Amino acid sequence: MSKIQNALKRIRDAKASNSAAKAVARRDAPAASSSSPEHDTRDDTVATLAISAEQIEGTGEYRTHRIVEVDRLKLREAGLLAPEMQERLLADQYRLIKRPLLDNAVGKNVGVIEDGNLIMVSSALSGDGKTFTCINLALSMSSETDVNVLLVDADVPKPHISRIFGVAKEPGLIDLLLDPTLKVEDVILATDVPGLSLLPAGQRHDQATELLASNRMRELTQRLARRYANRAVVFDSPPLLITPESRVLASHMGQIAMVVCAGKTPQQAAQDAVACIDASKAVNLILNQSSVVGLSGSEYGYGYGYGYGRTESAE
Repeated sequence: MSKIQNALKRIRDAKASNSAAKAVARRDAPAASSSSPEHDTRDDTVATLAISAEQIEGTGEYRTHRIVEVDRLKLREAGLLAPEMQERLLADQYRLIKRPLLDNAVGKNVGVIEDGNLIMVSSALSGDGKTFTCINLALSMSSETDVNVLLVDADVPKPHISRIFGVAKEPGLIDLLLDPTLKVEDVILATDVPGLSLLPAGQRHDQATELLASNRMRELTQRLARRYANRAVVFDSPPLLITPESRVLASHMGQIAMVVCAGKTPQQAAQDAVACIDASKAVNLILNQSSVVGLSGSEYGYGYGYGYGRTESAE
């Protein structure tokens, strides 16, 4: 049950209990003098809960009460989370990966990148681990105490994130681009992970590339970027060398995190993918599935490295 639902249920229960208690008091107790007002602490509880629920609902972030469950077991079975024995190691690696991205996005340093909180996660080819990286990066960022994360499924040809989270039939990004009367608050879904919300891909459309290139998309990304100063918007994108949608999407971003699979992604493919991106963009390279030997001599199965490919836009 969500925070909103919990709060509303507690309000209803408290009001019912309070009404019953007052009815008994009116029946059994002598009439109170109008000059000596009666104070009931239950009224304070109800008022406090009502204010809390109003604050939650009044944020304007969600128009739907559906809460998406982040089922870690299901994600692990789908190969989108590390095995439990390697979970802590991977969490530490993502702490290193996310830090420069967040510094460029919502940090207080001088080199904050324009629209740096719009972060596209992509790869040169399919199978390099970009959706795995996108989900784990979003989860890691959401653990920050002063950052909230919106995970956007922008891989509209193959909306894997929408399917794995059970929201493939929900309206989403493409619907927002098709219908100018639809508001982003109508389609953003809360999750049961604090600080993490989800924007599904939405319906399929033959002109997805043109929709992503439209002024409506520019307006939408700017709204997402500027509505909350502490928000990181993480887009799962199609591979750069496979579909045209990813190249158009990159034009709206402040940062691009490109996943390169160790021992699999051809060097030329990685270079070609980077060449697809406007030279003014900050490109970040994440090395996926590298073998990292620790101090104990053991070899880790999930090794992630981080490095900048190009950072001209920060200058």
